[in-house]
Amino acid sequence: QVQLVESGGGLVQAGGSLRLSCAASGSIIRINDMGWYRQAPGKQRELVATITRGGSTYYADSVKGRFTISRDNAKNMVYLQMNSLKPEDTAVYYCNAKILTVAAVITYDFWGQGTQVTVSS
Repeated sequence: QVQLVESGGGLVQAGGSLRLSCAASGSIIRINDMGWYRQAPGKQRELVATITRGGSTYYADSVKGRFTISRDNAKNMVYLQMNSLKPEDTAVYYCNAKILTVAAVITYDFWGQGTQVTVSS
């Protein structure tokens, strides 16, 4: 009923930039917090950045000053602008959203399928 679809991943050289996008669709009443997580091979999934419906943001220390999260509430979309990319940013990036749906009375976590970001040295 609800889908999150990421796009924008790819291969980039160190120092380069990428912009990830995530579109939410389906039986959505309201989207609260949205965020980006990432999982590198052999590592646990980690939080990258989050943004509230009102626009307050949080960043992991490892990406502060390099990544910017933003959202468009009218379009049910969240973005991650990644600059000054490093090889250690290589991971699968997942979109997350806390969504109140037509069928529910509380919000649930929804996840995208992930998009690969590879940064070469």
